[in-house]
Amino acid sequence: MKGATVRELHLMADFDAVSLLYAGIWGTPPAHSPMSAEVMRALSHAGNYVAGAYEGGRLVGASVGFFGEPVGTSLHSHITGAEMGRGVGLALKLHQRQWAMARRLERITWTYDPLIRRNAYFNLVKLGARPEQYLTSFYGAMDDVINGGDESDRVVAAWNLTTPIPPPEMTELPAGAAHALRNDEGRPQTVRTDAATVLVDLPDDIEALRGTDPGAARAWRLAVRDTLGGLLAEGARVVGFHERRRYVVQRPDVRP
Repeated sequence: MKGATVRELHLMADFDAVSLLYAGIWGTPPAHSPMSAEVMRALSHAGNYVAGAYEGGRLVGASVGFFGEPVGTSLHSHITGAEMGRGVGLALKLHQRQWAMARRLERITWTYDPLIRRNAYFNLVKLGARPEQYLTSFYGAMDDVINGGDESDRVVAAWNLTTPIPPPEMTELPAGAAHALRNDEGRPQTVRTDAATVLVDLPDDIEALRGTDPGAARAWRLAVRDTLGGLLAEGARVVGFHERRRYVVQRPDVRP
């Protein structure tokens, strides 16, 4: 199968199609799509990034971003949505990277839910981005199908455009690495540790858990907020994502 074709969008008909695509992905009524065609029109007209991915002429993904801080060096990717399982998301991000580099930008930032394992793997391993900041309930409670009424904690991921991608996948942990948050048979277990490198486990499927056991989903939200959020606030760095299920975090001014 050939990969998706990605191109910038400039016409209202294209923006209308993207708005409907987003509504379908996020499970909202079309009138409450996560991004309206009118906003995309304004952003595109002002020179920002709005692109769509197509397979056989059919829209299968889209991404919207706008210039951010520091001025002249950064693009903030606000929303990217794609049909899953066919490499569309990767095609969009690589197109976005080339678009930004052509304008001599040095980094792209975006936010993602730190509890969703596939997103963490995609961002950290496939793209080589790194979390920089933990934002508590950034958008407030979100009642769409994906977020299921959960608080919208987000991590700011930064993609350095001056380095190659992706980095090697982490297959071995640094010596002395220890859990600060463990997945204990589906429940979060906080562990006290003074290790230089700490591990932060994630739930197997937080999106399913929100529907089957909201209490457990809430416990995971608070545990990751306290553990990962606390570490980032202290200046720790996420240096990898191990076995598609845990963050590997290096504490500041400590060497393993």
